[in-house]
Amino acid sequence: TTPARPEHDAGLQPVPWRRMAWVTWRQHRTALAGVAVLLGALAVYLWLAGLQIHHAFATACHPASSLACSINFSGRYGTTGIVVSVFLQVVPVLIGAFTGAPLLARELETGTYRFAWTQGIGRRRWVLAKLVLLAAAVTVSAGLFGLLLSWYYQPYFATSNQGLGLSEMTPFFPGLFDLHPATFAAWTLAAFATSALAGMLIRRVVPAIAATLAVYAGLAFAAGGILREHYLTPLVTGNPNVPASAWILSQWWTKGGATLSQSTLRQVFDSTFQQIAPVVNNGSQKTQAYYNVVQYLTKHGYTQWTRYQPGSRFWPSQWIEGGWLLTLSVLLIAATVWLVHRRAA
Repeated sequence: TTPARPEHDAGLQPVPWRRMAWVTWRQHRTALAGVAVLLGALAVYLWLAGLQIHHAFATACHPASSLACSINFSGRYGTTGIVVSVFLQVVPVLIGAFTGAPLLARELETGTYRFAWTQGIGRRRWVLAKLVLLAAAVTVSAGLFGLLLSWYYQPYFATSNQGLGLSEMTPFFPGLFDLHPATFAAWTLAAFATSALAGMLIRRVVPAIAATLAVYAGLAFAAGGILREHYLTPLVTGNPNVPASAWILSQWWTKGGATLSQSTLRQVFDSTFQQIAPVVNNGSQKTQAYYNVVQYLTKHGYTQWTRYQPGSRFWPSQWIEGGWLLTLSVLLIAATVWLVHRRAA
């Protein structure tokens, strides 16, 4: 008899993406729940504190350049805003490290990847499902959290633009620049991608987390201290009245075309200070005396040069940083997928 044609073996079909999404959720729901708890707790605090800050700003700052705003808002809430910004700097790397490092490192460390690769999903689809789904989850969550951060810091930016002693709270300040939706989400994604690659290379969860923290710290320092000011060509002006919203990169004095050294400039300032304002009783008088000295020196042939980024370049700089971080993250994820595909079982 003619043998019957063998029926199509359904087991040879690749596992559907929706099933792999369910498996990814089941495996990593604890990490995602931790992210939700962390961001949720921070969101509740920022919402409650932000309501109080917005109310204080609306009450005291009419207009925002008033002395009452400087005393009742800037003096009262300025330190709080700085402390919160410092704490929030570690949130992206914590999310990325503790969700990305166990993603592959735990499978490789325990050896369970050998079983996973025999279940019809295939290495590439297996790692892509894990990376893409978790990367999308943490990035979207971080972006939404960044919207809340932007709302929280709106009063600070409004008062700093008036020069009320909150110059460190300008949007370009390194502790605040990456707390906006685009950059906060991009830094979180970069931390996740770095952690996933470290887990693939090191194959141990805890060392991969440590490596992620070190790499992230170096990358953040390079971006804030070196790269960010060069996204767009800085402007240079000899006008001493630079807008309060500008990011001042450097300043120097010249006279007759020659640049004054720091020691010479200090001597000139000290002698002029003694001449114009020999007695200073408080901070406001000292600030006013400083402006008087600057005006006096300007009238006598001295020129103060300022190299700065205007406040209008804030959002273009945001998108530039978010763009290169996104590109870096895609490259890191692609490298991770390639390594998984090349690794022998």
